[in-house]
Amino acid sequence: MVVDAPENMATSTQTSSPTSSDNQWKTDNANIIRLIKLIGNNRLSVKEMMAAVRLKNRENFMEYSLNPAIKEGFVTMLYPDTPLHPRQKYLLTVKGLTIYNSNNARR
Repeated sequence: MVVDAPENMATSTQTSSPTSSDNQWKTDNANIIRLIKLIGNNRLSVKEMMAAVRLKNRENFMEYSLNPAIKEGFVTMLYPDTPLHPRQKYLLTVKGLTIYNSNNARR
């Protein structure tokens, strides 16, 4: 994740339009949006998230929902230094909470 930071910084400094900085706080990925709404202010395991969205294939869930959400900075691990921690849970980052709170404010 740190490797992408210089590219993102270069892109954000090259464009001067105010909407370009807003785009980093948004996503069009329906799976990520569903995951953000699901996690909210909670800490959930992969099994808990999969049960809530009624998915059974862990591989697909990881590939199409959780990993993209982590990669884009919306979700993080409770124990990031130990990915296989037996009590690993996932929670929203500040970026994810921003989307979650803005969606809840619209209701």
